[in-house]
Amino acid sequence: MSAVGNPVLVVVLSIIAGLLVGGVWSTYQRGAPRAVTAVLALLAVMAVLFAALTLVEVI
Repeated sequence: MSAVGNPVLVVVLSIIAGLLVGGVWSTYQRGAPRAVTAVLALLAVMAVLFAALTLVEVI
């Protein structure tokens, strides 16, 4: 089974995206430097997009 279209990959990416979104919110509330928050936000968006694209391949 290839990595693209793998339902397990969708679940793993969704979990990672959720953790990253929580990290973004936590760093924002703590007043961390904007660069750290921006990098975490970018990684979260990338994980969500890749999970969505992979989900389209699964369906």
